[in-house]
Amino acid sequence: MFPITRRQLLHASTFGVGTVALAWLLDQQRLLAESNRPELTKPTFDLKAKKPPLPPRAKAMISLFMQGGPSHLDLTDPKPELAKLDGKPFPGTIKYDNAAQASSRVLASPWKFAKRGQSGIELSELLPGLAEIVDDITLVRSMHTGVNNHEQSIYALTSGRIRGGHPSLGSWLTYGLGSESENLPAFVALTDPASPPVVGADIWSNGWLPSLFQGTVVRAREPRILNLDPPAHLKGMPQEQYLKYLTSLNRDHLEEHPGELDLSARMASFELAARMQTSAREALDLTQEPVPIRRLYGLDDPATQEYGSRCLLARRLIERGVRFVQVFTSNQFWDHHGSIRTALPSACKKTDRPIAALVKDLKQRGLLDSTLVVWGGEMGRLPVIQNDAGPAKTGRDHNTYGFSYWLAGGGVKRGHVHGATDEFGHHAVTDVFTHHDFHATLLHLFGLDAAKLVYRRNGQELSLLDGKPGRIVKEILA
Repeated sequence: MFPITRRQLLHASTFGVGTVALAWLLDQQRLLAESNRPELTKPTFDLKAKKPPLPPRAKAMISLFMQGGPSHLDLTDPKPELAKLDGKPFPGTIKYDNAAQASSRVLASPWKFAKRGQSGIELSELLPGLAEIVDDITLVRSMHTGVNNHEQSIYALTSGRIRGGHPSLGSWLTYGLGSESENLPAFVALTDPASPPVVGADIWSNGWLPSLFQGTVVRAREPRILNLDPPAHLKGMPQEQYLKYLTSLNRDHLEEHPGELDLSARMASFELAARMQTSAREALDLTQEPVPIRRLYGLDDPATQEYGSRCLLARRLIERGVRFVQVFTSNQFWDHHGSIRTALPSACKKTDRPIAALVKDLKQRGLLDSTLVVWGGEMGRLPVIQNDAGPAKTGRDHNTYGFSYWLAGGGVKRGHVHGATDEFGHHAVTDVFTHHDFHATLLHLFGLDAAKLVYRRNGQELSLLDGKPGRIVKEILA
């Protein structure tokens, strides 16, 4: 018998009858991976409403993004152990972001917690508004990104990655579902008049998705939408004729160069902007709201008037078919490294009453069941003192290892608490809820599979999960 070389053996095993038979069996059982076939025609995109592949629980989402990192230890996650150790050295290891101002002394919450509502969920005295709607929310006490500093954690929670330049959650939702409105944007960002969030427009960016799916900024002051109204000499018939001519030129060019996504998006934007000149003005006119509703949102109080106006706008936009609305606080509004005893009550005073009003208003209009409301920031705070220069100046450093979010409506449980941090509130230890789990669960509520909602780019299939495992957290689903 002739000896066989390793090369001959490998050749025989690769191309032999057995391998062919195995491939045939795998194909019959649909176990072979599908080949990455090239696209024969360039795709086109629009904002027409699309039916999700799975039964949806939610049709719209309002994200109340608390930029800076609210202190869960002082708002939503009581820790009696901290009261026992107040002022004493922390009995463990702390991961600081700002080592220069770090302290190892424990800081107990200066505010009292009590059980609220029929559910008995413990909340801080700083949140009387949330206490009124606590039986309508799921409070997640085990959020975790584990990435340091504001920018990286914001990116993780809004785009699934820790760097900028990628599509945000609102862009993914509008890419997957389109919009219920033909006359308003699918994705709206309601920015704070003081300043945008720390990462700016990245937080409502379409990234590498077609620009059709980028968020539209609606400002807190007039003009609410920049460059929406034409100059006086172009109003009426001149604008109509100009846009008609421009559209014909663009369509001729698109027929010669199919698949130019930026041109398609620009054409759709022009057409939408023309319709918005009437519809947006009506949607953004808060004077149409009855006085009791405006009072409910705190528009009669200077402390809550501005934020309350934007919460009320969010409801009006969702009511008119907008898919995703994000309401922002200003740059580092909740970033209380110092003076937390005065700064945190002030932040709660501005936001708590309007947020409670939003949930109540959605509920009384029958919209809460189909609208998912999500509250939270990019991080929580540490259980130790930062800036140890006396009680008036103390604060807390960043903590991305365990913090709180809450969700209401849109298919989530009511009066429910999910997960827990350790006895000091430093690390999520029970039913840890990562940003990938967060995204998988949110998309599931909209009838979308986070792993299958993909966009093809440079031969790759890209998703919000970025190839990472994301668990649908069924424990919070109604």
